[in-house]
Formats: sequence, C-alpha cells, structure tokens
Amino acid sequence: MHIRFNVPPVTGREDGYIQEVIKSGRICGDGEFTHRCEKLLEEMTGAPRVLLTCSCTQALEMAAVMAGIQPGDEVILPSYTFVSTANAFVLRGAKVVFVDIRPDTMNIDENMIEQAITEKTKAIAPVHYAGVGCEMDRIMEIADRYSLKVIEDAAQGVMSTYKGRALGSIGDFGCYSFHETKNYSMGEGGAILINDPADVERAEIIREKGTNRKRFLEGKVDKYTWVSEGSSYLPSDINAAYLFPQLEMAEEIDQDRLASWNTYYRELEPLARAGKISLPVIPEECEHNAHMFYIKTKDNAERSSLIRFLADRDISAVFHYIPLHSSDAGREFGEFRGEDRFTTKDSMRLLRLPMYYGLDEETIKRVAEAVFEFYGM
Repeated sequence: MHIRFNVPPVTGREDGYIQEVIKSGRICGDGEFTHRCEKLLEEMTGAPRVLLTCSCTQALEMAAVMAGIQPGDEVILPSYTFVSTANAFVLRGAKVVFVDIRPDTMNIDENMIEQAITEKTKAIAPVHYAGVGCEMDRIMEIADRYSLKVIEDAAQGVMSTYKGRALGSIGDFGCYSFHETKNYSMGEGGAILINDPADVERAEIIREKGTNRKRFLEGKVDKYTWVSEGSSYLPSDINAAYLFPQLEMAEEIDQDRLASWNTYYRELEPLARAGKISLPVIPEECEHNAHMFYIKTKDNAERSSLIRFLADRDISAVFHYIPLHSSDAGREFGEFRGEDRFTTKDSMRLLRLPMYYGLDEETIKRVAEAVFEFYGM
C-alpha cells in the first residue's frame, strides 16, 4: 500500500453543503457559507474580523496594502519560508530583508531582528513554521519600540496558540491558508485576520475591489462606487461550503492530528536518543496543531538517501523550502542581513513525513520502521 504524504481533509458533509450553495443560486463570493466560516474563525481566534480570501497569498497581499507598504520600504522576514511571504511585499515595491532562523523551531530568530532594522523598515513578517508560534512577545516589543507593523504569516497555524492566544491574532494582521495541504482545506483558500477594529472597514473595501459595496448592501451609503485601491479577493461560496464542515469539526481534526504527531514522536524518539536524527521542538509557551511532522538528518546527502529509501518502500516523504535568499529573485528583491548560521544548513536537513487527518497508527509505525531500517536500528 502506497503511503501518501498528504490527503486533503474530508468530513463527509461537504457534498451536502455545496449542494445548498448551488440550490441557492448564489455561488459567487461573500455568500452564506463565507459568512459562516468567518464567524467560526472569529470565535476560534478572538479576532474582531476575519475575511476569507482565495489564498493565503492574497491574505498576505491584502495585509501589505493595509500596512501601507510602499516602494523603498523594507520588511524583515525569515528566508526559510514560502515565496508568498516575500512576494506580498515585493509587489508593493518593498525590499525584503532576510534574517536567520532558530534551529529548534525553524522560526525567525527574534534576536536577529533588531540589528536588521533601518530607517526604511516598515514591518516584520514572522512565519509560524509547522504551526509552532514564533517568540511573539519579543517581536511585538521590538515592533512597538520602532513603530513597525507586524504581519503574521500563520499559513500553517490554524488552531495553534502562543501563550494562549491564537496565532494570527497577535500582530496587526494574521494570514491563514486553507490550501489542500493544510489542516483545514477549501482546495485553494485563505483568510486575513484584522486585529484592530479600526482597520475593518478599510479591509472590507480593499477586498471588494476598492469599492464600498458592503456598506451599500447594508444601507449605510446610497451609492456603490470606487473609493480606494483594492482587488477581488473573494473566494467562491462553493469553496467556503467545502471548508465550513471542517471548521465545525476543528477540534476533532486537531486532536486526531496531534495523536498522530505524538505517535510519530514516541516511535522515533529512540533514534533521536541514539543521535541519528533530530526531532521537532515545541516551546513551553506554544500549543501546536500538528501541521507537520519532520525529522532532521545529518546533512543533505543523508536526507536525499532517506527520501529514496522510503520511496522504494512506497512511502512519500519530502523536503521543504529552499531558502529564499539563495534564489535569483531573492537576490534581486532582497538581502540577507546578519550571519546565515542555521537557515541554509538546517533547511538541507529537514525531511517531512506523511501527516494528515485520519492517518492511522499502523501506517505511522510502518513509516517509523522504515526510518529505523534505514539507520540500521
């Protein structure tokens, strides 16, 4: 039996909800299921307003507009992230400034941020890798001291918390992903968390192509017109209907994934104790969502060999990001400030194992046994 790396989540209620949308005759954006999803997300996160988008990429782009990023500005972020984190600011004409990561969590090293700040710095974009929170108290303290915006890339962080606060709800804006590889999926999709009530109306205008359509539909203005910059960031209500049942079962899905994560950790811990691999670290102040389970090998050569070894046994395991500062576009649109002590080295060691809702213990043990076999244990 082939063990897939990812299986998109399905609850069994998606078909019924999608049929409701079709029968309603209104399948465009900002429909009934969009509103239901947004309400659930607001309840889950405590954010004053959550708006669904077509992707986390769009949520980040909206956040960049909301933060007032302009040509010549600088935004600090980790190099170990998906390209969308950087592109959102590059599209606004900003320079992206990469700093090193922590090897324990693979998150931005909060101690490297301040030395990268210049008079051009406008924002910090921490990325909560694997659904494990960055050191947000320190990041927010730096941002407050230098009057910087904080845009949380919480693409992988739905249902995760830092000191009891939902990831994405701590900075000025938070961005979620509902891509098919995420814990909760609408195929392609995302959401932006608006954490200051004063920003809500502007966010709704930007999301609706820069128009005051929402205020018009609510009877608050007598004309529907173009009032600001913006774009169409609205997902179809069909997509929202696919996501909604998963959000209804968010806690169940979360606990299922955490059980799988804990089984992996328990099964592979002897290899870590023997010094063969490294396992993920979860800081005490963080509650994670088991978005992924990864191990770290000795080096890139060993990782490549292990990937092939697992593939020969019908197990899909994959590496992750290539650091952005080493790419052509990264060199063109940004720079790495400080020493690259861990970003490149640890990115070449990290290997992600199969992880999805409904992954059974027997399959996890089969994966673990193959890893043990590779290391001769």
